[in-house]
Amino acid sequence: MREYDDKKDEVSSMNGTERANIKPGLSVSIILKKDQRSGKLTEGIVKDILTKSPAHPHGIKVRLEGGQVGRVKEIII
Repeated sequence: MREYDDKKDEVSSMNGTERANIKPGLSVSIILKKDQRSGKLTEGIVKDILTKSPAHPHGIKVRLEGGQVGRVKEIII
């Protein structure tokens, strides 16, 4: 996980693999299915939480407000 001291774009070490840490309206970085090989992250705001289980080893699956679906890798605070 990355951590920044920059006041504007801090990245939390909070775990994106636990559903309890993810809420609609939260700013996150996700990895889209098509970007899994490259590791490219996409930032956005959580609209819906798609994973039903309390945890997932590869990250909680979410839908962003823009419609993209992927697994949470970072929570931005």
